[in-house]
Amino acid sequence: MEVMDPLGFVFFIIRGLLNFLMFAIIISAVLSWLVAFDVINLRNRFVYNVANFLEAMTRPVLRPFQRIIPPLGGVDITPIIVILIIQGLLAYIIPRA
Repeated sequence: MEVMDPLGFVFFIIRGLLNFLMFAIIISAVLSWLVAFDVINLRNRFVYNVANFLEAMTRPVLRPFQRIIPPLGGVDITPIIVILIIQGLLAYIIPRA
């Protein structure tokens, strides 16, 4: 019989949520570039809903960094910084289960 490790399960969930957040940030950035270069259009209802969902997911994480770090040459680098922080958390802080 295998012994359940509740702390390992908590770390598993945290790792999954951080990975989900990281991919949401990447997809949101790519989507914003596609909208900015007029490849896709926010008048499309599906694209609008996806963009709103991703904005709602990533805004609470990115906003504090956007207050501190100004855009460099009109480019927002806070998604890159947040992804680096998430990668650091996944690699060094949260143990592998």
